[in-house]
Amino acid sequence: MFQHFKQRLLKTAQVITFSAVIPAALLSSQANANSVLQINSSLPDGSFAHVFLTEFKQRVEAELPGKIDVQIFMGNTLGSEEDVLQGLGFGTHHASLSASAVVQVNPRSAIFDLPYLFENRDQVQEFTQSPAYDLLAEGFSGRGMHLAALWDNGFRVITNSIRPVVTPDDLRGLKIRTPTSRQRVVMFNTLGANATPLSFGEVYSALDQGVIDGQENPAQVVESARLYEVQKYLSLSNHVYLPTFLLFGQPWLNAQTPEVRETVLRIAAETAPWTFSWGEETDARVIADLADQIEINDVDFSAFQAAALPLYDDPVFVNAIGEEMINATRAALGLE
Repeated sequence: MFQHFKQRLLKTAQVITFSAVIPAALLSSQANANSVLQINSSLPDGSFAHVFLTEFKQRVEAELPGKIDVQIFMGNTLGSEEDVLQGLGFGTHHASLSASAVVQVNPRSAIFDLPYLFENRDQVQEFTQSPAYDLLAEGFSGRGMHLAALWDNGFRVITNSIRPVVTPDDLRGLKIRTPTSRQRVVMFNTLGANATPLSFGEVYSALDQGVIDGQENPAQVVESARLYEVQKYLSLSNHVYLPTFLLFGQPWLNAQTPEVRETVLRIAAETAPWTFSWGEETDARVIADLADQIEINDVDFSAFQAAALPLYDDPVFVNAIGEEMINATRAALGLE
């Protein structure tokens, strides 16, 4: 496993072929000036994404003193998550730390929408060191993006303002916000809810105004986005694990010196295990802290697993993700 991880780091650090010829004068001027790396996230200041990006910024700037300025933009300051992702390939944006929205540019990432696939973070890290990860990364390269790393996000839980959700039957009739992912919509409709896709930036106001009854996100997001202010119940469903995807635009990478390019990609991969450890520790603290703000309940896992089982054969998932991606992931997790 370590050998494969080492080989992948080396491969990631290789010089990326320029997509266009850059004049020598431009290369020379760039080598003598700071590179600017702007990273967008849809989540707010103080969120886990902000913590991760701050750690990444500190590590990169410490290794490249005076050579790069890493700028963090939270709350979709640079535009909607979808627009920023599209902009990576066009060169209008540099990088993005995204989650659910990436399925719109790489359907293989919907592998993380399969419910109860990952039991813990150790399995997620095993995935990142397997051929399945390389297959996932290939799905981004054709869109002018480079997958630098998978960072933590967490197991998703369900909140709502109507009643505790213990079994799938409790979801019936509830308008549950999902990301703009067809697979997540199908999942919640299958479980009995009325799935309502919305951009994350609209979630708080929609909950506050009663447009939707609930939503699903990691507990850390419930805390950092203060969703407990407009929700009454939190159910520890842990229905899917979704990582965050640190993506760089190929045009931005191509414009960097080899030193800058190789360093930011290496540190992105090296930061990943730190994010998983941080997430594990933080989950326990956040759930304990939220207990004073919102009613928390366990769920009937066997009932949810049984209700979600048909999704593994649903064409919406299989056709989008691809059998090759599904089989590679199952092999990585020892599920063959």
